[in-house]
Amino acid sequence: MWRVWKLFDPLRAMVVQGVFLFALAAMIHLILLSTVRFSWLDGKSQAEMESAAVVEATTIAQSSQMPVRQQ
Repeated sequence: MWRVWKLFDPLRAMVVQGVFLFALAAMIHLILLSTVRFSWLDGKSQAEMESAAVVEATTIAQSSQMPVRQQ
């Protein structure tokens, strides 16, 4: 193992690793912010999003032209 560190500078290797991990974390956070479900900056919580989806689904079902079969 000591021969590997003779090929690579340990300080430079750790700095490169740190920069890579920071860039990876930033990329993952930006990808999550671009989605509707995981964006924490929009101001709506997951529960509010789900309740809005339920209300929208019932509104669409009520406004459809198909008759509802009652039992």
